[in-house]
Amino acid sequence: MKLQTTLNIIRAHSPCADGWAKLLKSLPAKFDHDAPITFAHILKSNGLDDALWALRSVLPEQEKERDREARLLACEYAESVLHIFEREYPKDNRPRLAVETVRRFALDKATAEELAAARDAAWDAAWPASWAAAWDASWAAAGAAAWDAAWAAARDAAGAAEKQKQIAQFKARFCEENSP
Repeated sequence: MKLQTTLNIIRAHSPCADGWAKLLKSLPAKFDHDAPITFAHILKSNGLDDALWALRSVLPEQEKERDREARLLACEYAESVLHIFEREYPKDNRPRLAVETVRRFALDKATAEELAAARDAAWDAAWPASWAAAWDASWAAAGAAAWDAAWAAARDAAGAAEKQKQIAQFKARFCEENSP
């Protein structure tokens, strides 16, 4: 089963005005706001960032599947940029172990306690990198600045080829097989 949503479910999550307008424009004028919408359609009309955001808006009966698939996709995305952290901290395997634990949790092979421990260890590993990236930021903004810097670095490192790979990975997990 591939995931779906509706306009009413998306609207309940307060989408940004631009993304909402773009999605509405891509649908027939009198589209039923309770009619299912595929993530392939959202990806095609709005792009990967909006499609990822919209994952919070799946049909209620698909939430468990969404959670599993989103965790697995996050693992794939994280693995594609782990080399950036590992180049800087070659002896620190905590982020890699965290990714492996998230994958095992998604596949029902790790406990919530193991997941929490891996998350804490990854955060402890990321903190030095975050601190370096946010050195000039205030204490209150350090976390956000580090996250933004890490996200920007990951996106810049990915480049166009990586973006196409990410789109293909998203399609494989959340879109119908014959989606554009």
